Amino acid sequence: MDHKHGEYKVPGGKLVIADLQISDGRIHTANLNGDFFLEPDDVLQDLNSALQGLSVECSSKAIVESIDRALKARDDEPVLFGVDPDSIAIAVRRALGKASTWDSHEWEVIPATPLPITTQVALDQVLTERVGAGLRKPAMRLWQWTEPAVVIGSFQSLQNEVDAEQAERHGVKIVRRISGGGAMFMEAENAATYSLYAPQSLVDGLSFTDSYPFLDQWVMEALAGIGVEAFYKPLNDIATPEGKIGGAAQKRLANGGLLHHVTMSYDIDAEKMTQVLRIGREKISDKGIASAKKRVDPLRRQTGLSRAEIYDSLIETFATKYGAQRGEISAEELAAAEKLAAEKFSSHEWTARVP
Repeated sequence: MDHKHGEYKVPGGKLVIADLQISDGRIHTANLNGDFFLEPDDVLQDLNSALQGLSVECSSKAIVESIDRALKARDDEPVLFGVDPDSIAIAVRRALGKASTWDSHEWEVIPATPLPITTQVALDQVLTERVGAGLRKPAMRLWQWTEPAVVIGSFQSLQNEVDAEQAERHGVKIVRRISGGGAMFMEAENAATYSLYAPQSLVDGLSFTDSYPFLDQWVMEALAGIGVEAFYKPLNDIATPEGKIGGAAQKRLANGGLLHHVTMSYDIDAEKMTQVLRIGREKISDKGIASAKKRVDPLRRQTGLSRAEIYDSLIETFATKYGAQRGEISAEELAAAEKLAAEKFSSHEWTARVP
């Protein structure tokens, strides 16, 4: 028999370990263990039994459903503390080689390169596609763009989100990205932005809600290291006790590539932001500009550090935590992104696809 071993640390919970014996393409025996709590003790046997006989190709959903059936079949009401069917499924899928961990991959860090904002959003598509196709290593890439911009979510209405006249008056470029979420007001030196490109196996079994803090756990550590007490506000806001500092967005491609990106406010011209963004204007319509400044609390004020120093902290934390090496955008990738930027991300058809 073939022995398989998988581990998963539940965020804010306990360690779940799955030791499996595989025979003829199925789980022959299962041994779940870890520092979690179960009451009564014999629940563990039911959990192990629920895994036996499952195909090695079974989905996370199938594993969760089998465990749920086993728990509902009991005459009592068992208590699982520090573990749940979803986390067990992740540990099992990792053991079966269907779900991966950060350590399963060789990561790269790509430093910021000044590029037009349309090329930046095009790179997100190109690099995510290449990671999904196995053509490049997973990576964390920092952004540096060359003009003030508003980057709207894939499904947002252009006319509802942006005041086109004000954007033109302030020289703000309007671009639509491939991921959902809200509009980002991004002046060239006033935002800190990065993208993660990973295989979807990294978040296998995680809900969308849980995948956001999972993918940004390293960022919380980096921010803590520079004195910022950051935390997640579901679904995708990064906040501090002093106010919101940023937000995240995701896109999962059909070829298995995962894009996760974050924009955090380093500094902000709140008055200009509320002139250009209609929604931002509406949110503070009864409170004035002072409320906007309080709502978004920039990293510059909280840390006193330069934007370059914050980028250095992000690079150091990611590289140390995941063993990432310095990488770069290849000439082929840049050429593909520039072509896509010209044909798609600079086109009115794409930018106004939701009028």
